[in-house]
Amino acid sequence: MKKLLLTTALLAGVSTLPAMAADCDITVGVVMELTGPAGAYGQAGAKSVEMAFRDFNDAGGVGGCKLVTDTRDSQSQGNVAVDQATQLVNIKKVPVVIGGIISSVSIPILTSVTAPAGVVQVSPASSSPTLTQLARDGKTNGVFFRTITSDALQGTAAAKYAIDQGLKKLAIIHVNNDFGVNMMKEFSAAFTKLGGTITSTTPYNEKQASYSSEASAAMAGEPEALYLVSYPVDGATIARAWISGGGPAKFLLNDGMNSSEFIDAVGAQYLNDAFGTSSGTAKTASTDYFYGGYEAFSGGIKPDAPAADRSYDAGAIVALAIAKAGKGDAAAIKAAIPEVTAAGGEPIHAGKDEFAKALGLIKEGKPIKYEGVIGPVTFDQYGDITGPFRLWRIKDGQVTTVGEMSAEEVDKVKGELAK
Repeated sequence: MKKLLLTTALLAGVSTLPAMAADCDITVGVVMELTGPAGAYGQAGAKSVEMAFRDFNDAGGVGGCKLVTDTRDSQSQGNVAVDQATQLVNIKKVPVVIGGIISSVSIPILTSVTAPAGVVQVSPASSSPTLTQLARDGKTNGVFFRTITSDALQGTAAAKYAIDQGLKKLAIIHVNNDFGVNMMKEFSAAFTKLGGTITSTTPYNEKQASYSSEASAAMAGEPEALYLVSYPVDGATIARAWISGGGPAKFLLNDGMNSSEFIDAVGAQYLNDAFGTSSGTAKTASTDYFYGGYEAFSGGIKPDAPAADRSYDAGAIVALAIAKAGKGDAAAIKAAIPEVTAAGGEPIHAGKDEFAKALGLIKEGKPIKYEGVIGPVTFDQYGDITGPFRLWRIKDGQVTTVGEMSAEEVDKVKGELAK
């Protein structure tokens, strides 16, 4: 009931924003997975964007005009996301779309809507290497940015972490979409080169009532642990099927599974040997600010909820870029995003006071560099960022950070594996 009320309140809150916008206000489209398998991510992400815009508007906005959101629910489905994004771009004429959360939502938005229209898209949490390849192939028009590292790096980090934890004989169950397939491929290539053995690889389709057959298939070859690449709802169903079928209660998990929803649904007693990796953070003043205020603002969502931190950064970067552009023009905003995160600028952190400082510097024509909740963010020519990676485990029902792997360390491992 609490989750239902939270979702209802969220949807009710965002739906009123466009109607309240003044003539000079700038509307930004937000397409998030508010419901469906990735609903926990999208609810947290949407609230984070709202918080960033509130802070920015309280600091003065763009020439006294506010940023408002028109938030749409993708329902964790690519076709729904494309329909919602099309309405935002073609009817609402938004210059920016923030979203989606999962790659199977972000990719169709990009290829079908934002790239053809030249509208900026910033994803807080879509990590598929396909997004980098689309940029390399010249298919994104340079409009796509993301505040999460690519799975091309995270798969290697997860493989190294698994070996370091003594997980050397794994079965893999992965969601059968772009994210899951790419994560499995990147992990498998690195894991086997590091000396690990993969006993089986089992894809699954989302939103099934039971995953007993997939769990049974994954047990072939007597694996010592399961690498589960999934989302909290389906992931919990799969983990329960694995355990009830006699699979060892030892897991390697992807970033989205460091979720209290997943832990509660599976049972904390079965997850004391569960390890995982996430796109990490380098602590800044923004981190302290966000962790100090997000839970109260969001109505009870924890600040370490998947995608929450990097969604605030996505909103903040978009807001600062619009201020730098001075208007809600997509081309000008696209050009401004690298400028507000470039090396050499005055460091700017999260919150009203810092954004007011940024607005003053922009007005004076001085450079700024946003240092976010996840750390200083710098985009490469493909709209990607690099590490670090957070290494964590679940113990007594709590997700605990046990280490960090820098982007340089991951690159070193990848280099050694390529020899």
